[in-house]
Amino acid sequence: MLAILAPGQGAQTPAMLAPWLELPGVADQLGELAEAAGVDLLAHGTVSDADTIRDTAIAQPLIVAASLLSFRQLLARLDATATDVADVAAGHSVGELAAAAVAGVLTDASAVALVGERARLMASAAAENPSGMAAVLGGDPDEVAAAIEAAGAWPANVNGGGQVVAAGTHEAIAALVAAPPAKARVVPLQVAGAFHTPLMASAGTAFAAVAASWEATDPVLPLLSNADGEVVTDRHDALARIARQITSPVRWDLCQATLAERGVTAVLELAPGGVLTGLARRTLPDVARVAIKSPDDLGAAAELVAEHALSRTETPQTGRKGDA
Repeated sequence: MLAILAPGQGAQTPAMLAPWLELPGVADQLGELAEAAGVDLLAHGTVSDADTIRDTAIAQPLIVAASLLSFRQLLARLDATATDVADVAAGHSVGELAAAAVAGVLTDASAVALVGERARLMASAAAENPSGMAAVLGGDPDEVAAAIEAAGAWPANVNGGGQVVAAGTHEAIAALVAAPPAKARVVPLQVAGAFHTPLMASAGTAFAAVAASWEATDPVLPLLSNADGEVVTDRHDALARIARQITSPVRWDLCQATLAERGVTAVLELAPGGVLTGLARRTLPDVARVAIKSPDDLGAAAELVAEHALSRTETPQTGRKGDA
């Protein structure tokens, strides 16, 4: 079984879309997505600097656009559909919207438009409540949770593999840095707010109203929820969960546990890939991994897909276990 993964905020890098624009049709696709998002994705994906694309209102649609452009390029290379290629889709934080498009809940343009709404609301909430995030690496899970609570912060991303991202006011993050859990490192992150915490309440309420009336369809692929790692099969539930995610922790550890339970044997991370395959290296060590970072990685991605397409056709009579 092959899982398509979509990365979240923080994966963006300056000029990351430049090599993609050399491929036929990508400039037109990017123009459509930029219009839908209300963000100049061409400029921000090619010439804007790191500080500019760190802005939540820019970073989120930029990342989702990159993920979907890379996925469509892969499908075109294979002359395939999403259901031909993948068995399950999941995305980290804002990547869950890209995963929803991969799973057929949203069109690419609709996904990027919805991300644009999410990004603007979250940027506004962050401006109202100055705050930040820090990665806690290592340590005993119970001691990490206790230290985060003692500092007055929240566990915003529980990523598995000994990584938790805490979020809270600047004072809370400073307190956590000053009093880290035993045998753990606390690394402040360059983000604009305490995402996935109650400090995003105004964004969560406003976005829930937007998502409730957004046009969508039921998934054609199993779609995993960041809330609990469960499979979502209904379009209304998918959008409601994406809305609640703004103020609730991202449980990527549970998503990875579900991938393991479902017998996933390979993960393919869409552009700008690397973070989620890195986490999978620690938590799913026996699973094949490919991260798409640039068009140069499409060949390896196509090979991974082909290998798993072949394994789906194998039956127990061949003496090998099939992946279906």
